[in-house]
Amino acid sequence: WTPQAASGGSVPVLVLPSGPADEFETASLMVQQFIHLAEKRIWISSPYLVPDEGVMGALKLAALGGLDVRLLIPEKTDSRLAGLAAYKYMDALSAAGVRIFRYQPGLMHAKVFLIDDRGAAVSTANMDNRSFRLNFELTALVADPAFAREVEDMFENDFANSRVMVPDAVANMSLWLRLASRGANLFAPAL
Repeated sequence: WTPQAASGGSVPVLVLPSGPADEFETASLMVQQFIHLAEKRIWISSPYLVPDEGVMGALKLAALGGLDVRLLIPEKTDSRLAGLAAYKYMDALSAAGVRIFRYQPGLMHAKVFLIDDRGAAVSTANMDNRSFRLNFELTALVADPAFAREVEDMFENDFANSRVMVPDAVANMSLWLRLASRGANLFAPAL
């Protein structure tokens, strides 16, 4: 199969499929590349936060390098196991300077990346191992500053309806919740 350029539009869009039949872990590598492309900021929304080591490292490195790295995840999730497993990653990300926002009004299921003011990606891929390795996913990267501004406005509205996770929030949770989180994290490779 050879990609064919579409005609009729003026905005460059790259559609990236990924899945378990790929030679490489395309979805994880794509997310890492989005993070590495950012020069000022990378904002990511995902209903699940169970990243692999490569994505974790890229997020921490970007934040430690002074970029504005924000993750938007829901307070309420449709997967209790994935929601509990997410706590494993929050303190380490917060300690590196990643700001984690918990969306309050209800279930947030958007999978969006904002890269500086240059562009944004809309995806079916979550920030989890299932999307990175087991599911067939599709991501559209839109290289357009006008679209990036619209996505920025969407994020700003969602951040205004979120609470920010404070550093050491997980360490200060109840013992039961910390143990449940560690137990749920055992299933992270399949989440």
